[in-house]
Amino acid sequence: MGARTALVTGAAAGIGAAIAGLLAARGYRVALLDRDGDAASKAAEGLEGALALAADVTNEADVARAFDSLPFVPDLVVNNAGIVRFGLLAEQSVDDFRQVIAVNLVGAYIVTREAVQRMLPRRDGHVISLTSINAYSPGPGAGAYPASKSGVLQLMRQFAMEYGDQGIRFNSIAPGFIDGGMSAPIYADPAVRAARSAGVPLKRLGTPEDIAEAVAFLDSPAGAYVNGHDLVVDGGVSHAVLKNLPRT
Repeated sequence: MGARTALVTGAAAGIGAAIAGLLAARGYRVALLDRDGDAASKAAEGLEGALALAADVTNEADVARAFDSLPFVPDLVVNNAGIVRFGLLAEQSVDDFRQVIAVNLVGAYIVTREAVQRMLPRRDGHVISLTSINAYSPGPGAGAYPASKSGVLQLMRQFAMEYGDQGIRFNSIAPGFIDGGMSAPIYADPAVRAARSAGVPLKRLGTPEDIAEAVAFLDSPAGAYVNGHDLVVDGGVSHAVLKNLPRT
């Protein structure tokens, strides 16, 4: 049996690049897919055997062409591509709301659907999608992001129920306060960084590498019986409401 293969979307930077880099370091042959093909190529440099693909995850034909161009059917597909449009819900434009849903939820569906169709003949495969703690506790000013990530969580659960008996697993990972990717600008403010770090029981922000390690675990033999699960990787902050509020 050869090395495992993986396709990671939104892999040109941030969490996606960290996932691709860690998988490559663990012996996977990785394809980095991003709307920015040049950035994907740059991120792939130095990763042994890595491939770079340019595709828009909201475009069915783009995604199909990307899969067709691969010399393998991926053992693992990671839906990491995502966007956010900050602002109060009633102040969001409908176009902004639709765009976030299109990339985060519909894009994850298009990529997963394409992966499943190719994994079915061999009755083996694994899809991991990135959700968020916003799927459980919506953050004010996050626009359509919480709704989109809650949808992704249920999308993976439904796929898991429908195709588990075909040998394909589906899981998701809910990052907490991650110092990287689209959240990086938030933590450029020292006051925000300090306040959020203090609110996490582990007293630190998460890193893209923390999420990459969770991906590697779920796809390892140690995670082989995990299916339809959303793994929260947040240092415990989701359960810290009482800790962070005074008793008196």
